[in-house]
Amino acid sequence: MARPLRIEFPGAFYHVTSRGNEQKDIFKSKKDREKFISYLESAVSRYGAIIHVYCLMTNHFHLLIETPLGNLAQIMKHINSSYTTYYKVKRKRVGHLLQGRYKAILVDGDAYATELSRYIHLNPVRAGIVAAPEDYPWMSYRYYTGEKVPDWLTTGFTLNYFSTKIETAREKYKCFVHDLINKEYQSPLLETVASTILGCPEFVIAIQERHLSSKKADRDLPSLRELTCRPSLDEIVKAVKKEFPENERLASKTAVYLCHRYSGAKLKAIGEIFRLTESGVTRASKRFEESIEDDKNLKEMLIKIRENLGMSIA
Repeated sequence: MARPLRIEFPGAFYHVTSRGNEQKDIFKSKKDREKFISYLESAVSRYGAIIHVYCLMTNHFHLLIETPLGNLAQIMKHINSSYTTYYKVKRKRVGHLLQGRYKAILVDGDAYATELSRYIHLNPVRAGIVAAPEDYPWMSYRYYTGEKVPDWLTTGFTLNYFSTKIETAREKYKCFVHDLINKEYQSPLLETVASTILGCPEFVIAIQERHLSSKKADRDLPSLRELTCRPSLDEIVKAVKKEFPENERLASKTAVYLCHRYSGAKLKAIGEIFRLTESGVTRASKRFEESIEDDKNLKEMLIKIRENLGMSIA
């Protein structure tokens, strides 16, 4: 069975999820949820975790968490094991409560903290449980918009992106979240690379160079294989041309975007192929990304190209 790739270092941000075994409920009462939240609090005091966002659904939970000590595994063992023990004792249950290992995506917090916080806080709305996030008590949203923040929860990192004045930041954040209610939008997690890293290409490359270059290939770690064996620039260009044989302009724009986002190559090398400066590569990739936001057919084509290149779809 494939294992998840864990990348741990001091100061890392993660989006963490864990689901009930066989998709069964893991929270059945108010007491259950309160107990789980108490383990979030103790993870902060005992293991130095920084909890930015949390949301407890019925059969799973979401966390946006920062690890100043680089100890995510220790933190999650404390949270999941403690809660599992509590749940089994309370209900005299045997067997697994949670479905396998928790899923942790390493995140570029500076670039994605706001989007992920909104995505997490809209979970109960997307699920049809409530009409607005302020109506759901088992997540951190209310502390972002007015209620007194518990000592163990950190809201300032995200709110500071909206304003340095707390009341202004809270009002802007509320508008930011409400702006997507009843609208279709793309999950930021769809941009995850190799089901492991969420960030701009430069962030992904930096993580590869600093934390993965010394790791050996492991058949039980497909994410590591994908991150260390990325498609070459030539392979990407050929794969794109195959899908757009009669539209050279679209093929070029698509190839620049895919090379920038997924090849792991330096901007200079990409620019030399497409006759662009390093900043020109970044700008062209960003423009293409924005242009495909509402283009379902092009999104499907990109998925097909990635699959043809042997890349997993996050």
